[in-house]
Amino acid sequence: MKTYKLTAFEANGEKIVDEAIQAEHDEAAKELAEKLLSERNLLEKTHRFTSPSGKLLLFHS
Repeated sequence: MKTYKLTAFEANGEKIVDEAIQAEHDEAAKELAEKLLSERNLLEKTHRFTSPSGKLLLFHS
């Protein structure tokens, strides 16, 4: 399993999510991150999701 990093922010820069997500590969991790963001109504908030190698998998500003 690989560890991915999800962070989301309020407009004022306050960090509202800072979570690690475990997954086998990038696509599975991206699905988990999108699900988490959707469940918390954060899809329209500024967020980023990165792979263990630093690859940007999701980004919204």
